[in-house]
Amino acid sequence: MIDSKIREQLVAIVGNENYDDTISGRLVYSYDATPNHQELPDAVISPKDKQDVCQILKVCNLEKIPIVARGSGSNLCGGTCPVEGGIVLLFKHMNQLLEIDKENLTVTVQPGLITQDMIKQVEAAGLFYPPDPSSMKISTIGGNISENSGGLRGLKYGVTRDYVLALEVVLPNGEMIHTGGKLAKDVAGYDLTRLFVGSEGTLGVITEATLKLIPKPESKKTMLALYQDIEAAARSVSQIIAKRIIPTTLEFLDKHTIRAVEDFAQIGLPTDVEAILLIEQDGPPEIVARDIQHIADICRSEQAVDVTVAKSDEEAEKLTTARRTALSALARLKPTTILEDATVPRSEIATMVKAINDIAIKHNVKISTFGHAGDGNLHPTCLTDVRDKDEMERVEAAFADIFAKAIDLGGTLTGEHGVGVMKSPYLEWKLGEAGIAVMKGIKEAIDPNNIMNPGKMFAKELKKRVVIGE
Repeated sequence: MIDSKIREQLVAIVGNENYDDTISGRLVYSYDATPNHQELPDAVISPKDKQDVCQILKVCNLEKIPIVARGSGSNLCGGTCPVEGGIVLLFKHMNQLLEIDKENLTVTVQPGLITQDMIKQVEAAGLFYPPDPSSMKISTIGGNISENSGGLRGLKYGVTRDYVLALEVVLPNGEMIHTGGKLAKDVAGYDLTRLFVGSEGTLGVITEATLKLIPKPESKKTMLALYQDIEAAARSVSQIIAKRIIPTTLEFLDKHTIRAVEDFAQIGLPTDVEAILLIEQDGPPEIVARDIQHIADICRSEQAVDVTVAKSDEEAEKLTTARRTALSALARLKPTTILEDATVPRSEIATMVKAINDIAIKHNVKISTFGHAGDGNLHPTCLTDVRDKDEMERVEAAFADIFAKAIDLGGTLTGEHGVGVMKSPYLEWKLGEAGIAVMKGIKEAIDPNNIMNPGKMFAKELKKRVVIGE
């Protein structure tokens, strides 16, 4: 607990109305969207501005009090669960869009701004911010940057880090630094901007960000390809990319996910097929029409039983909105939903999809698979019940096999969800002992007192590397 003298210092900084150490107030921020992880913070603080953040961190660094900077808590890796107590920082007062610069094609924002709210304001100005995590209706820009969030449009446009030009960051000692700028080129020193993107709040607190914008696409078309063979759908993904066509989105849903989404969204998805590809292309109308035709031909050549193009923008929007509900739809079916994001080279999608199904059978668990197949990022999702200890052990073993297979195929543990608590025991499988040592060296140099989101990234207990086939 925070003693009375330190409490007085913190209240003096933010005011009584922005300091909450009641049981109910702390309970609300003791967990995030990750199942089976919950710890009470000692207090919840809402800084009014960046100066408050600097002062709070100075006090906490001196007293060695943990700090967890939190967006909306929509992450799926336990990244904002305060596993070592301390203070949860909320940014409800720092949620403004500060500037849209049409000459330099940038937008400058505070960390608490909701992603979709920013996208709407940017598009109203005739510009485009592509990163679109499925949680964008509730997630914040600060959270997106901390986790390096992806989204449905990642195949063509990349992920959050590809749009972060500059950051204002408060370091653990309370000092503020500025990285990058409104620049197309900048090689002055280490790329500190990219260091903080995806660092999951373990190095500092982001208080402002300048993001790159691009011109809004002229047009777009959306299509559905239906399959009775799940591996044929996966092969189609690899073939589309091999033909050098890069769609805006190229999403994969297996039959279990399709049925859950249709039951949830009621938009008329066919529930009698094994898999669906949801594909969108944008750009000049003539290029979009050409690409959609080529993609349809490829899908048919790979045994698609039906290929249809959305007849209107409204129909297309219903399809993409339904895809964004996949996790919510599946989560209704069982008490506990564990969703991962193993990622492989795009050429290995078919191999990975088959491996996931084989692993589910091996461990006698039910795994639904959907995800951003076009960029190799799959979301194997296990519907289970945390109260069933035997099944939970089998689920954990299944995901360990999935991580191992992804790495064996040249992939990674996580494409967009982050490491947090959930994947930290496995991180050395990907990076090796030397890679972990480099990361720890960076962490210790910037945060020697380990106050920034402690207990994340670096596991206290490592998992033994799984060798598939043993």
